[in-house]
Amino acid sequence: MNSTITCFGEILWDVLPTSKQPGGAPMNVAADLRNFGVNAQLISRVGSDELGKELLQFLAQKGIPTELVQTGQSHLTGVAKANLSDSNEVTYKIVQPVAWDYIQAELHLTKAVEASDFFVYGSLAARSPQTRQTLLALLDVAQQKVFDVNLRAPHYERDLVEELLHRANMVKLNEHELAELAGWYAEPGELRPTMQQLRERYNLKTLCVTLGEKGAALLDETGFVQQPGFPVTVADTIGSGDAFLAAYLYKTIRGESARNALAFACATGAYVATRPGATPLFTEEKIQSFQAMALLVDSNK
Repeated sequence: MNSTITCFGEILWDVLPTSKQPGGAPMNVAADLRNFGVNAQLISRVGSDELGKELLQFLAQKGIPTELVQTGQSHLTGVAKANLSDSNEVTYKIVQPVAWDYIQAELHLTKAVEASDFFVYGSLAARSPQTRQTLLALLDVAQQKVFDVNLRAPHYERDLVEELLHRANMVKLNEHELAELAGWYAEPGELRPTMQQLRERYNLKTLCVTLGEKGAALLDETGFVQQPGFPVTVADTIGSGDAFLAAYLYKTIRGESARNALAFACATGAYVATRPGATPLFTEEKIQSFQAMALLVDSNK
């Protein structure tokens, strides 16, 4: 398996009440893919400050190449202030403008994306004109385009999100985002028909919706699959959706069926929720063991 996945967008510090930790969905996905041995890389931008240097050190520790991460002189490294009052629904106040709002279009970035099997992007990094322009240019040369919707109010507008949807081959979003997007053109209804409408409207190959503790659902050319959640004791949900996406892409690369890939992705997201922080270390074997144990417990009920 020599597939390359390039993730694009924000890298920042999640500032918690008592500490700070590296974050940003694209970085989390890249780190989780590296846990599975996938050749994942990140396009982003940090400041030349101490926080930026620390993030570059963190990437190196995670095995993520830093050649595609720019260092700017004029803007500080990104920061998001996390509110953990609800462990199942973390909210953020995301500082603006910061370094990743100014990702520059460079030839070596274009070549990296052209050579990648998958290109993962979200809506948050497109909040600023400079990074949006760079993203749209890279989408022109990307092969398989994976849109991790990740709506963060007030950092998105409908027109832009719809353009990013039209550009995608695969879309992953949560149930709240599905309801919001569906509400733009119809009254949200039952899960499957709503997903079907969204998939057809934007001509998507694959649509995946995470349902929190209830698991996830997937719709592609082979049909509709729904996977129940794995009951866990939640430490926090930071990074769970990112781990889910990384695991799904990993199993898809390996040629697994949609059903098996979805089950493994749900198990990975659930496992990460049992650990504090966005990017805990894990292996495929660890997730398989967790998945098997959860199924055993469920069958004995």
